[in-house]
Amino acid sequence: MLKKFLPLAAILAALPIAARAHPHVFADARLEVVAGSDGHIAELHNVWRFDEVFSSSVLMDFDKNTNLVLDQPELEEIGKTVLASLQEFNYYTALTVDGKLVGVAKPDVINVDYKDGQILMFFAVKPAAPMPLKGKLTFGVYDPTLYASIDFPTDEDLVLMGDFKACTHAVVRPDADTVIAENKSTLTDAFFNDPTGTDMSKLFATRMEVTCK
Repeated sequence: MLKKFLPLAAILAALPIAARAHPHVFADARLEVVAGSDGHIAELHNVWRFDEVFSSSVLMDFDKNTNLVLDQPELEEIGKTVLASLQEFNYYTALTVDGKLVGVAKPDVINVDYKDGQILMFFAVKPAAPMPLKGKLTFGVYDPTLYASIDFPTDEDLVLMGDFKACTHAVVRPDADTVIAENKSTLTDAFFNDPTGTDMSKLFATRMEVTCK
C-alpha cells in the first residue's frame, strides 16, 4: 500500500499494476450524448462525482495554502493535471460505430469543483472521427486499468440529447458472471493480474447502445 496518496495524475494513471487490479477510486457518472443538426454526434458531456476518500486525498495534495478549501486556482490545477494524465486513456470515454472504436479529441478544459466533501469533474469531448447516426453506436465511460470504478447510478444518467428520432436505444448493464462465462478463452489470469494489457474491462462496463436506420 502507498504510504501517502500521490498527485491526482498518478492516482488515476500511473499506479503500479498490482495496485490497479481492482477499483480503489469510485465515482458516480452522468453522460449526455448530443446529436448535432447535421446528423452526427456532436459531443458528449461528462459529469463525475468522486467518493469522499479519494476526494480527501485530492484535497491534501492540492490544498497548497492549507486552508482546507480548494480555492479556484487549486481547482484549476487539478483540472490541468487530469487533462494531461487521462489523454492516453481516451478520457475514459468508449465510443464505437458498428463495433469499431472511435477516439475522442482532447477537451479544451476539465472543470473541477469541490462540494460536500466530494470532487466533481465536468467536461465535454468530441469524437475524433465523424460519427453519423447510422448503424449501431455505443457510448460508455470506464477505466481500462480497473483502478477507478465509474458507475451510472440509474439508467437516466445516460442521456440522449438532440435529434435521435430515427434511432432506438437501450442502456446495457452487463452481468459479470455472464461476461466471464462467455469469454473464458480470453479472460485469462493475465487479464485479472494486468488489465492494462488486455483492455477487456470494457466487457463489464455499462453502456448506451443506439441503433439508427
